[in-house]
This record gives sequence, structure tokens and C-alpha cells, in this order.
Amino acid sequence: MNQIKLKRIGSEIAQELSNICALEAHDSILKTLTITGVVVTNDLSLARVYFTSVLDMDHKKLEHELNDETAGYLRTKIANRIEIRHTPSIRFIYDNSIAYGDKIEKIIDKIHDKDSE
Repeated sequence: MNQIKLKRIGSEIAQELSNICALEAHDSILKTLTITGVVVTNDLSLARVYFTSVLDMDHKKLEHELNDETAGYLRTKIANRIEIRHTPSIRFIYDNSIAYGDKIEKIIDKIHDKDSE
């Protein structure tokens, strides 16, 4: 499938998921999520949803809970909002790039502090 179309579908899914989590969700876990990106496979069978959360919860446990308990609910909500023939299955993956960026920034700050001494 055309890569531009896949990116557009991924963007639409990310936008709808963000709206659902922020405005409509009754689950406290969903309200803490920030959707950082969605990658859709070529055959539209799977949408990998990358997210971060402010919860102090183990990332693997959080992924497991989202994938097992809420992915089907969110897929149904998305199917009602986005006009595509087949709504992809949703798989949540914790995005550790923000934490990694913070770690790099702290290391750089330490280097600058040592240089200024």
C-alpha cells in the first residue's frame, strides 16, 4: 500500500486515540496516556500505538493491561470514527524515547557543569 496513505491512516488513528483518551475515557489509565505515534502495517492488519504515561507503573505491566483490556474497546471506537474498510488491531508499545532523551540531556548537563569548574 502507498506509504503516504499508511501515514495518513496512522495519523488519523493517533488523533482519534488521543481524543478518546483525553476526553471520553472513564479509565484512569487511559487519561494518563500520551500517544506519541502510530505505525500501521502495509496490509492494515496491525497498528502499533506508541505511548508514554505519567503513571509510576512498570512499563511492561502497563502495556500488558492496555493490550489485554482496552485495545478492543479502542478499536471499536476508532472503527466508528474513521472510514476505512478494515480497522487494524491495536497493539500498545511503550515509547521510551522521551526517557532516553532526558537521560542524554542530564549527561550533557553534567559534562557542561564539569567544564565550567
